[in-house]
Amino acid sequence: MRVAALFILITLSSVTYGSETPNGSGDSLNAKRLGIVVVGSGLVYGASIVALNQAWYKEQKSSFHFFNDNAQWNQVDKVGHSFSAYQLARAGSEMFKWTEMPDAKAAIWGSVLSQAFMLPIEIFDGHAAEYGFSWGDVAANLAGTSLFLSQELIFKEQKVKLKLSIHQTEYAALRPEVLGNGFAERLLKDYNGQTYWLSFDLYALTNKNTKIPKWLNLALGYGAEGMVHGRETQNNAEGYDSYRQYYLGIDFDFSHVKSKNSIVKTLLFVADMVKLPAPALELDKNSKINYHWFYY
Repeated sequence: MRVAALFILITLSSVTYGSETPNGSGDSLNAKRLGIVVVGSGLVYGASIVALNQAWYKEQKSSFHFFNDNAQWNQVDKVGHSFSAYQLARAGSEMFKWTEMPDAKAAIWGSVLSQAFMLPIEIFDGHAAEYGFSWGDVAANLAGTSLFLSQELIFKEQKVKLKLSIHQTEYAALRPEVLGNGFAERLLKDYNGQTYWLSFDLYALTNKNTKIPKWLNLALGYGAEGMVHGRETQNNAEGYDSYRQYYLGIDFDFSHVKSKNSIVKTLLFVADMVKLPAPALELDKNSKINYHWFYY
């Protein structure tokens, strides 16, 4: 659900990100571009909310209720909420920068837009019989947006980025109705195959006083496996051993790659959301360190 909102906004922001801005000073707004952003994002926002309500929640209606799911999926789903909110804020900020809005204001309005996309999903969950309004999800959404906004306001750049890597696992086939039926669904729903990374820009963190290549980052990763059910007690009851995974690896920062080509700029912007395959160390459930030549 949140993934759909993310890709919709990314599509809009990518178009603007790939376009040249006549006046990069941010001294005055480009009214025409601002109108395009407001109307475009408003139409997409409204259409996506209506479509989401009809496609996902129509058959699950119930009275509004709360649901504490903080113990589920080893919190991988919560980190996923933070990732989506972070990337929505990042994408929204780029849209507003395109209007020649000052960077700080663009970051603020991009963050507002991020929460505007995420909150209705939580409200819909509150009316879904199988789910419920989760304060844990709301906190995770705010954490992701705050990671983006605080860095923009303090550093005027993203020295630490939240990224994602995905791979297929054997667990989805054991419960396809929840973990995904088919390649595309499994990539989105199977938490066993999702790893989230904090990617540290070493060049920026050293105040650009280093010989370390600008494009080389150090990343800390978190994931989990062995999860057929959300709660550990359910997994244990059926003989599944769910466990957390921690990673340390290298990453690539595409924001330092410059191009005047709008298509290339768009591809680099989207690629910077993803942790590409690279060498990594894994701390497994037995506190053993495993080396991966190319982990993704």
